[in-house]
Amino acid sequence: MPAKPNIVFLLVDQLRASSLPLYGETQIKTPNIDRLAAQGVVLENAISNCPVCTPARAMLVTGRHPQTTGHLMNSVRTRHSELSIADALANAGYKTGWVGKWHLHTGVWPALDRLPMQPDWVPVGRDRLGFQYWRAYNQHMVYFNGFVQSGDWSYERWEGYETDGLLKYGIEFMDSVQDDPFCLFISPHQPHYTPGEFAPAEYYARLPVNLTLPGNVSAEKMNESLAMYRHYLAMILAIDDMVGNLLNYLDSTGKAENTIFVMTSDHGTQAGAQGIAPWQKKMPYEGSIRVPCIVRFPGELEAGTRCDALTAMTDYFPSLCSLAGVPVPRSIEGQDVSAAWRGAKGAAEQDAIFIMNFSAAFDWLETGKEWRGVRTKTETYVRWLDGRVELFDLSVDPLQNVNVAGRQEYSAREAWLAQRLAAFQQQRGDELVPITKLSDWHDNQRRTVRNGYGELSNPESLPDWSLLR
Repeated sequence: MPAKPNIVFLLVDQLRASSLPLYGETQIKTPNIDRLAAQGVVLENAISNCPVCTPARAMLVTGRHPQTTGHLMNSVRTRHSELSIADALANAGYKTGWVGKWHLHTGVWPALDRLPMQPDWVPVGRDRLGFQYWRAYNQHMVYFNGFVQSGDWSYERWEGYETDGLLKYGIEFMDSVQDDPFCLFISPHQPHYTPGEFAPAEYYARLPVNLTLPGNVSAEKMNESLAMYRHYLAMILAIDDMVGNLLNYLDSTGKAENTIFVMTSDHGTQAGAQGIAPWQKKMPYEGSIRVPCIVRFPGELEAGTRCDALTAMTDYFPSLCSLAGVPVPRSIEGQDVSAAWRGAKGAAEQDAIFIMNFSAAFDWLETGKEWRGVRTKTETYVRWLDGRVELFDLSVDPLQNVNVAGRQEYSAREAWLAQRLAAFQQQRGDELVPITKLSDWHDNQRRTVRNGYGELSNPESLPDWSLLR
């Protein structure tokens, strides 16, 4: 086998684990995702530390936390000095490509919320964090005949639905690399909300006439949530077809046996759970933070297995480098959990993951939903800015209907979780304060100029490339 495996990373947007048959959904069939799972490892505890697009994506690409990168909300420009997974892999001889949604730049800010159907831009250079082939957009919600950036300030449209359009660009990149190892990130916006048309009619036709939702959806939110969930499941079916087409391409070109294939999501969605608006995320509940993840690496990861090791967004970068035999940059804050994915005896595992939310708004600093917490394999512990404490025992209450914080029988465990959270905060220079107190972290171009450790250098300074070795 060649020394350097290819990497295909399918980053879906807003897909929660519980909406896939692999994790318990019974109202749809996803034969292609199931096929991928049968050939790889299904992660049971893949967690989005900060369930909002930009903070989660930044953790994935840089392997670092929001308290370091400054990604407290959406549409913040990434510092040019951040080292990305593309930088690490390119340094090892890889060709790198990003196709689809990026959301690690300002794009068309401040028009984002007002004109979400317009082209937007990510300039050539360090704003793309080392990705060479670029058919991407920062953030828009045009799912039919939408547009990606080509060149610097120009764009081109795909034909048809987004999952098909982006697939063509992904194949174009993979066909272009010849014999070089490659890393492709392909990021469709589905199954995210859009003010436009959600999905082709063929996918709605595959859904049951009557849908149901779990018991943690309140009666007051039921009708709204059922309407949302029909769109959501239809888009998931489109993702399933996309997975099948990617797998078929890798098989037909002989690339499958030497390609690491990852499918996951940046965060989930509440779909009405806990009485929260159905398209909302940002919450410390399973609908928002628990995402699906499948990792396939023929001959290296055992096919058809499941792994319950905790895996955070910051962990993919070092874990993929380890699987590919590429040095892990010294800038990384995440953990290499690849040994646990392999099922190695005695593999080191994390006892908890640091979870968080900073702002009540998506794209600006608004107080009201600040919280910090920890997620273990069996518990979620949360402290809110207003002093509320929540503790859920997932082993007996997976829908998180009963807050057991303060109960005598959980007192010892609650104390341990509180100490673990305090340790995470100290390690990351984090304080649970009103988000408005962090307004000096960004300048008037939405560039990070300060983080949890203090003032930073010019946001457009170059990386310390020596950290790659």
